[in-house]
Amino acid sequence: MTARPLSAAAIALNRFGLGACPGDDQPMEARRWLLEQFRDFEIRPAGMATLADAGIVVQRYRAQQRALKQAAGAAPGTLEASLKPIREAYMQTTRALYRDAVQARAQSALTTAAPFVERMVHFWSNHFCISTDNPELAAYAGSFERDAIRPHVLGRFSDMLLAVEQHPAMLIYLNQIASIGPDSPAALKAEQREPGRRLGLNENLGREIMELHTLGVRSGYSQADVTEFARALTGWTIDGLGRGHDREGDPDAFAFRPMQHEPGPRRVMGHTYDQAGEDQATAVLLDLARSPATASHVATKLGRHFAGDTPPPRLVARLAQEFERSGGDLPSLYRVLILSPEPWAATPLKFKTPWEWTISALRGMDQTGPGQLQLAGVQSALGQPVWKPGSPAGWDDTAASWAAPDALLRRVEFASRLAAPFGDRIDARVIGARVMPASLSEATAEQVRRSESPASALALLLVSPDFLRR
Repeated sequence: MTARPLSAAAIALNRFGLGACPGDDQPMEARRWLLEQFRDFEIRPAGMATLADAGIVVQRYRAQQRALKQAAGAAPGTLEASLKPIREAYMQTTRALYRDAVQARAQSALTTAAPFVERMVHFWSNHFCISTDNPELAAYAGSFERDAIRPHVLGRFSDMLLAVEQHPAMLIYLNQIASIGPDSPAALKAEQREPGRRLGLNENLGREIMELHTLGVRSGYSQADVTEFARALTGWTIDGLGRGHDREGDPDAFAFRPMQHEPGPRRVMGHTYDQAGEDQATAVLLDLARSPATASHVATKLGRHFAGDTPPPRLVARLAQEFERSGGDLPSLYRVLILSPEPWAATPLKFKTPWEWTISALRGMDQTGPGQLQLAGVQSALGQPVWKPGSPAGWDDTAASWAAPDALLRRVEFASRLAAPFGDRIDARVIGARVMPASLSEATAEQVRRSESPASALALLLVSPDFLRR
């Protein structure tokens, strides 16, 4: 029994969007429907707008730690016992902030009028990823996506890049707040106080910007370029959380500390940067954002996300050319994707990640919110905890990472759990045709018809090959 070719509406809803909602009208002109979403996107939806600021929580905890350590100096042996209750309270608070942020993210994905643009928020959040392995980042993760990604998803790549690299979450994740120019006034003063003590560079942020956020691997930069860029970045920190500044400032804001900046010009990839202070690293960043290597790197990732695990070379070339022509204007890149033939192939091109699958399942069941379903725990169980990839490279975007037998078994188990309360209210035979308009395979339709109960029919639909792919 051969699969039916995907309709343009099904591709727009599921490959470009986040999955169809049965109650929504089907797009009659799929490409126009996608393009019109640029005007409908909500930068700060209600759930995101009400997320608590994380910085004050982190700042307060650090202040408590510092006070206890000072007090313990006069009473050795009491420090660990004193730290334990405040550490436990802090962990509980950061976990709650994280869970609330994941729920708000899901709420936006389920109710958005611009599911294609919302997908791009998730794409860029993974491209510029952080990881909540660190409790401080569990607190900051929601604000990172809200404040650094969402406002720029319909803007320029360079603006998003700057917002990302100056966000407290990225500065903590890649240890930038520990990076001090070796010959900066702050480092020299520290050595005068403690002879032999040398404060120094941390190259993590500079390296990952070049390797992952802009140029890509094997794109012509050297270790010397990384080191020089790291020197240019010194002084970039968090207002209220950087070295020696926990007591003052706004811990949710970027700050530049001139005393920590490595003096002198920098030479990065053949260019000399003699700007003063903060402007030096900004100038390097803007040049990296304009690089043809960055255009190629971003184009490849976009092509992979929409046109298959091995992105079509012609599509990648078209995207890279538009990136350079437009100066990294993101809506221009999205238009190329929407108007190119490759992403509209009438066969499934991508295997859904756990996040994509969960959101599309909830949308397919016409859910307007996660309700009592705690999606932070669900995504961990399915193998893709939100904002917690295994490395700064982010979550992989190929089927090999998500289609293993044990991963599929977890989806089957969760689909059964998800479908159980809705079996008497949702007719899988009806919604199957709605969420896969003119595209549901006869094999899946037959399995659904023959299911022993409404709940099992719904679960079968959610784990069918048709629904697992986009």
